[in-house]
Amino acid sequence: MSDIYIAGVGMSKFGRHLERSYHDLTREAVELALSDAGADKRDIAQAYFGSCVIGFMQDQHMVPGQIALRSMGFEGVPIFNVEGACASASSAMHLAAQAIRAGDCDIAIAVGTEKMNSPDKAKMFAAFDSAWDVSCAEANREQLVKMGEGVIPPEGSQSPKPYSMFMDVYAAFCRQHMKTFGTTQRQIAAVSAKNHAHSVHNPLSQYQVAYTTDEVMAAAPITYPLTLPMCAPISDGSAAAVLCNTEGLKRLQGDDSRAVRLLSSAVRSGTTRDVSDYRNHITALAAAQAYEKAGVSPADVDLAEVHDATAMGEIIQAENLLLVPFGEAGPAAENGEFTIGGRVPINTSGGLESKGHPIGATGLGQVHELVTQLRGEAGARQVEGAKVAIQENGGGIFGVEEATAVISILAK
Repeated sequence: MSDIYIAGVGMSKFGRHLERSYHDLTREAVELALSDAGADKRDIAQAYFGSCVIGFMQDQHMVPGQIALRSMGFEGVPIFNVEGACASASSAMHLAAQAIRAGDCDIAIAVGTEKMNSPDKAKMFAAFDSAWDVSCAEANREQLVKMGEGVIPPEGSQSPKPYSMFMDVYAAFCRQHMKTFGTTQRQIAAVSAKNHAHSVHNPLSQYQVAYTTDEVMAAAPITYPLTLPMCAPISDGSAAAVLCNTEGLKRLQGDDSRAVRLLSSAVRSGTTRDVSDYRNHITALAAAQAYEKAGVSPADVDLAEVHDATAMGEIIQAENLLLVPFGEAGPAAENGEFTIGGRVPINTSGGLESKGHPIGATGLGQVHELVTQLRGEAGARQVEGAKVAIQENGGGIFGVEEATAVISILAK
């Protein structure tokens, strides 16, 4: 895939946008990406639109991509709708790159959009309920919560307020990792504090308030060991990327290019495994494929954006990406290795915890950050000398892991 390029990126500010439509958010991100690439709508030969709850939240159950993109002038070209839960946007980019690599087109656009906020809070939480097998939802929950057995939550560590049932699942992943590797709540809090500190310098982030580790620990509980700042908010937003091959890049930018190379993109669905077989986690297997395709190793990676729907996700995924050995991400986070200026900065954007998590747009939001970093345009959050970056984005749950995982490796 060495001749696949990301020529332009665009992203709306993630946040709570009750007054804006999903069409409006899409328009902003797409127009920014086209301008950044030096492209016009007429240059785009194919479009891939990622989303997963527009049908549930906006009642646009069919053709959301055609509706949003045609409203801003895309006509005649193939437009494909892509759904992969939280990995929808990354899956859209993977398919756009695949079409270019296959010779089907020279220039394509990948878009991810989600509008999740609503005055109806119960509906907002319910939007997540179909991210697993709905025919056996309670059995799914029981199986996953069992992973955390043996870790006794302290008194007062569960919220009296309603929250998504997936928070119990995320807490179980935390407790399982704590039992297996000795990970502590303070190490998880250190990840959250680091990401909130990174977000202060990201103008597109939903939150831009720093917390100390102690403040994260003392914050309102969700369910042990998770506190509120450790968890991604419900968000609205859109992100887009213009992809092309060498010929397309010449047409768009000539010899004066700021494009970033897409070295590889790997997608996997899960496999049946025991939770203790962590080395065969879906992300670990997808990452191995991505490294091999890209011709790089974990030691070559300068920064990463990973899927931290909770702070524990960063610890698990840093290990799956082999950025640290299994069991060592908690201490590495506490020691500052994942902080800007550390050995391998992770979630320089602020991550999902701070940047926000409009689930169908999240993957391309990660890509936006990595492209910005590899261009050297990230300002106060810039990782000096960044040349190789990795993105991890998972969607849904099946068995004891994500239903789908997308790994992308980008290079300056």
